[in-house]
Amino acid sequence: MFRRTLNRLCSGEEKRVGTRTVFVGNHPISGMETYIAQRFCDNRIVSSKYTLWNFLPKNLFEQFRRIANFYFLIIFLVQVTVDTPTSPVTSGLPLFFVITVTAIKQGYEDWLRHRADNEVNKSTVYIIENAERVRKESEKIKVGDVVEVQADETFPCDLILLSSCTTDGTCYVTTASLDGESNCKTHYAVRDTIALCTAESIDNLRAAIECEQPQPDLYKSLGPENLLLKGATLKNTKKIYGVAVYTGMETKMALNYQGKSQKRSAVEKSINAFLIVYLFILLTKAAVCTTLKYVWQSTPYNDEPWYNQKTQKERETFKVLKMFTDFLSFMVLFNFIIPVSMYVTVEMQKFLGSFFISWDKDFFDEEINEGALVNTSDLNEELGQVDYVFTDKTGTLTENSMEFIECCIDGHKYKGTTQEVDGLSQTDGPLTYFDKADKNREELFLRALCLCHTVEIKTNDAVDGPTETAEFTYISSSPDEIALVKGAKKFGFTFLGNWNGHIKVENQRKEIEEYELLHTLNFDSVRRRMSVIVKTQGGDILLFCKGADSSVFPRVHNHEIELTKAHVERNAMDGYRTLCVAFKEIAPDDFERINTQLIEAKMALQDREEKLENIFDEIETNMNLIGATAVEDKLQDQAAETIEALHAAGLKVWVLTGDKMETAKSTCYACRLFQTNTELLELTTKTIEESERKEDRLHELLIEYRKKLLHEFPKSTRSLKKAWTEHQEYGLIIDGSTLSLILNSSQDSSSNNYKSIFLQICMKCTAVLCCRMAPLQKAQIVRMVKNLKGSPITLSIGDGANDVSMILESHVGIGIKGKEGRQAARNSDYSVPKFKHLKKLLLAHGHLYYVRIAHLVQYFFYKNLCFILPQFLYQFFCGFSQQPLYDAAYLTMYNICFTSLPILAYSLLEQHINIDTLTSDPRLYMKITGNAMLQLGPFLYWTFLAAFEGTVFFFGTYFLFQTTSLEDNGKIYGNWTFGTIVFTVLVFTVTLKLALDTRFWTWINHFVIWGSLAFYVFFSFFWGGIIWPFLKQQRMYFVFAQMLSSVSTWLAIILLIFISLFPEILLIVVKNVRRRSARRNQSCRRASDSLSARPSVRPLLLRTFSDESNIL
Repeated sequence: MFRRTLNRLCSGEEKRVGTRTVFVGNHPISGMETYIAQRFCDNRIVSSKYTLWNFLPKNLFEQFRRIANFYFLIIFLVQVTVDTPTSPVTSGLPLFFVITVTAIKQGYEDWLRHRADNEVNKSTVYIIENAERVRKESEKIKVGDVVEVQADETFPCDLILLSSCTTDGTCYVTTASLDGESNCKTHYAVRDTIALCTAESIDNLRAAIECEQPQPDLYKSLGPENLLLKGATLKNTKKIYGVAVYTGMETKMALNYQGKSQKRSAVEKSINAFLIVYLFILLTKAAVCTTLKYVWQSTPYNDEPWYNQKTQKERETFKVLKMFTDFLSFMVLFNFIIPVSMYVTVEMQKFLGSFFISWDKDFFDEEINEGALVNTSDLNEELGQVDYVFTDKTGTLTENSMEFIECCIDGHKYKGTTQEVDGLSQTDGPLTYFDKADKNREELFLRALCLCHTVEIKTNDAVDGPTETAEFTYISSSPDEIALVKGAKKFGFTFLGNWNGHIKVENQRKEIEEYELLHTLNFDSVRRRMSVIVKTQGGDILLFCKGADSSVFPRVHNHEIELTKAHVERNAMDGYRTLCVAFKEIAPDDFERINTQLIEAKMALQDREEKLENIFDEIETNMNLIGATAVEDKLQDQAAETIEALHAAGLKVWVLTGDKMETAKSTCYACRLFQTNTELLELTTKTIEESERKEDRLHELLIEYRKKLLHEFPKSTRSLKKAWTEHQEYGLIIDGSTLSLILNSSQDSSSNNYKSIFLQICMKCTAVLCCRMAPLQKAQIVRMVKNLKGSPITLSIGDGANDVSMILESHVGIGIKGKEGRQAARNSDYSVPKFKHLKKLLLAHGHLYYVRIAHLVQYFFYKNLCFILPQFLYQFFCGFSQQPLYDAAYLTMYNICFTSLPILAYSLLEQHINIDTLTSDPRLYMKITGNAMLQLGPFLYWTFLAAFEGTVFFFGTYFLFQTTSLEDNGKIYGNWTFGTIVFTVLVFTVTLKLALDTRFWTWINHFVIWGSLAFYVFFSFFWGGIIWPFLKQQRMYFVFAQMLSSVSTWLAIILLIFISLFPEILLIVVKNVRRRSARRNQSCRRASDSLSARPSVRPLLLRTFSDESNIL
């Protein structure tokens, strides 16, 4: 039975730790040894964060983990428990607003996740129970249930394939939702159950499966060709039966899509730093006022005036406790210096601002009918702070649209043209032969191209294979495999398909050859090769292998290498992707041993990959080299222009690729990463192997390169960017093996500082090419640069699964929606259709996002300091009695209503420089890098500006009140009128300051700026009982209306607003004068340059003769 077969195949396993036993159909096996039943989770998928019951406590806990929210909660509790000068409403209402808005946003997002979960969990599935098809909801599936899946349906859980409607037990599956690969993959039923194709026969099955416990790796599983993953879709197969082995949150899809680590932008870190500074200012203000209060009260008359005698309880209060209470009261009075509403505004700005990337029509690609996608809106401003760009080559800089160029067989060159685009194949151009090889070797090479691949054929959705005359389409996860198969077809060998484990090939004589596919040794990024073992009709067993030259050459006979190596190196220099092809015959006895080892390794529950790798290494030895292929991967449109723009913007571009050095170098020249005058420094196996001791030679090269670069460039990083255009440019080339030597240098060597020297060299180079890189090494390089002094901002961009590690490692990850699947796009923060879109994404969107949010942060702190400074100064004139300057309504509404919308609109719509200008002049990007707008200088400017304006507000109004009467009727204004005048000047000044800063006006800006001022006036009339007469009893009754009845007050308000904004107006005028003079000088310089350049445009022949005659 099934269990006995598995036990026999896994007999080499002694350890059973981490395994589970699944009973097919949940039927017990008679006579089975005593077994303790295991508990498995149900099939519900839960991607949501909250439930109806835990939403409130869990969400509140998460929100109060924020420093600002927790701070305002403490202030609110102090106001409730201690006799403070302001009402608890003043801090409680803004806090409640912030918490509510954030909770609604997070609750809505979680509701969407709940809805998506329910669509999956409530979907209909069919279970085989008592030999009948029973309809159930997906969440009701249990481990061990036998599930029936129809064509084009998604697998509801991870299933082991028992049988299918085909006679050979195969089915076709697409895994686009898992790894993005849209090609059909073939899966095979367990051999013991292939014949069980009806509900009755399946229900009679009594078997147990022993498999490993759930793990997230999509490709590490018991018999991966038998396992159908949840989320994959059944294609071109009418029906299959499978037994559930992993359900719900234990499926590989659920384990793979756990939340990614949270990335924080540099702006967030600056906000926290500013908060600490302002918190220190707050504590200082409270401490100064508390101290001065008791200094002032040291005079008995001030401590206890005749009109305000103390009670007995107040006299007996412990003085230290009273001082502490006063300190807390001053903290409450000045607490609005910390802008709690800024967090909500920042979140709204990021969330709404991210739509501008998705809506940008320039990012739309008609070929795939998609545009840009924002997966993480928290990093918008980080796009404007990038220092290093790490890019993949194939599919990112290049099209990943392979064109067969030529091949060589035993050193003889064959040239043809075959192009593959989107899975469809086209051929054009004549064939060219150069000194033909032996006919048998030629046919052997072409057979290898037809047999050694994972290409599949689609013929009118037929499964049973194409006929010889049918029109068919080649499908593969790797575009270069299709180009190679079509290249063989160009030379007369046509791949007709693979079904029932047999491959059919039409040879040059139009004869059909049939081969039995015994084993496929799959390609992986470590081995860098793949092989197939096939059996001919004559009974011979052959192994065909294709792979990178570095992985094939060591495994073939040495005397065969030279002829092919010359062609490979020449093709690589031309920028072509090369693969070497080899074969060997396997004796029947050897195959029996190999077959047993492969089956045992594939069924192993532990160390399966390691065992398979060892067997593959053993099989792929002593091969015979036949030849090599060359395919061209064309550069993407505008890839060179994009890299030039990034370089001009001061960004360092590193290419990290798994390709060989010559191919990658040629591509780097083509895309202008390396210029013709760039001096290349090489740290590769070729340069190091010149010496017997590699580490010593590596150390010598590192020291030599460092001396050269340190002599050439200045030490300052800021001046380094300018120096790139003034000095000799340098580029570095390093391969994977040398990088491993640098990162893992031996402890006893004298060169333990390899890494630091290497980084010094890299920082001085304008471009770096890392070739022969494994995915892990890509992530290591990104991490190494991230940890450099100064913590530079890194961006990684790639299109394939091998780029995911570096995309996740970098500060900003960008995925290309390419032909190698969508894994990179799914794991990225942003995804775009083409590499060329990176230019506008960084230089325009990134620039604007950073400027907007930096202005937003500085403005929030500025307007709150303007708000609180008059309150602090007022304490010097009220005996430090903690008397509020503003009414409680104004305290509450200032950040929520009066000043919030204008800055939000500004942070979404402002374009201080036109988008076309930003993309056409990349040097503008350098002005904002290094978090330039949130450094100490701009922060101090905004702080001193706020201090100046706050002082003008208070003392300007104070001098106005030196006149005893401000009205003709002799009425005297009180303290609430004083505070209202200060508040009115404050609201108008900070709003008009934003209007002065706005360079890009829209109707929305006009509406929110002038509308906010109008709303303030309306609210003041309303609160003063003019519009709503029922508010007569409160202290602000008629204050605002009476204040505006005085001409002196009108003049004072206008004058104070002008004085406050005068420095800003003066600065704007000076900047405009400078800008105009700079433009005038630039236009004059251009005119003189064009005049001086005119003689040089003479025809070359005329100029030569005239110059020569002058010399004579």
